[in-house]
Amino acid sequence: MFDLHRLRLLRELKHRGTLAAVAAALSYSPSSVSQQLSQLETEVGVPLLEPVGRRVRLTEQAEILVAHTEAVLERLERAEADITASLTDLTGTLRIASFQTAALALVPPALSLLRDLHPALRVHVTQMRPEAALPALLARDFDLVVAEEYPGNPNPRPAGVEQEDLLNDVLRLALPEPAEERGGPTASLRALADHPWAMEPEGTAARHWAMTLCRNAGFEPDVRFETTDLLIQLRLVERGHAVALLPDLVWNGQLPTVALTSLPRGQRTRRVFSAVRQGRSGHPAVAACRHALQHAAAQLTARTGN
Repeated sequence: MFDLHRLRLLRELKHRGTLAAVAAALSYSPSSVSQQLSQLETEVGVPLLEPVGRRVRLTEQAEILVAHTEAVLERLERAEADITASLTDLTGTLRIASFQTAALALVPPALSLLRDLHPALRVHVTQMRPEAALPALLARDFDLVVAEEYPGNPNPRPAGVEQEDLLNDVLRLALPEPAEERGGPTASLRALADHPWAMEPEGTAARHWAMTLCRNAGFEPDVRFETTDLLIQLRLVERGHAVALLPDLVWNGQLPTVALTSLPRGQRTRRVFSAVRQGRSGHPAVAACRHALQHAAAQLTARTGN
């Protein structure tokens, strides 16, 4: 029988890409990881890794092993869920990753509800962009991820991830002061072609959506400020240094502090959802967290009317 610990190391290599990344994630030395994988090769009797430049990649046989390892780990997670469900109260640690505005508007009230209902449950929250958080979910770094999906820019949906919608978050054009709207939302965008813009960095889903929006309006935005922190973007707009595209979650049910205008149809909302690994949704702590997030989203929607 193959050693499960070594199989998990092979699976980690599949998800993390390098021996160094596996070692860093698991607090091992790279040489220890390499040695364990060499022993697994001996157990299996076929090569599992092949060199590609300075890196390695999994062989066809290694991919087969990883697929079976995923099934074993999923079954073990189901067993953990069954054990937890047999207890009178939730204990242990629940690891959550969330993007910034959901971490500000949805996660705190959800944590309050979890604390009231399950005081023995320890919740660990990390702010992280969905582009990094969703792969980390599959790598088992997190138990649940709160993620976003921008209009016209759907996220990849791996087979091993279960998604559940939380709310549709309205996106708007934010300006330092009201501007006269002529010709509709697209014309309003085009009128700001010569203004400085604040956007998220290259490589993010938000930046791709924003650039596409501006280009469809007929101009290339002058992006002078790049940050994933939307509160910084908001402050730049408030002080008259930039215009930006901000979601309503920034306001967390409070009155806006800048002028807002509507975006073109089909580009006005982003989807906010929770994601868990397949087979993990039945875990009582995960189910409780999803319930708390749904409650927080419903309360916010009721306050804002969106």
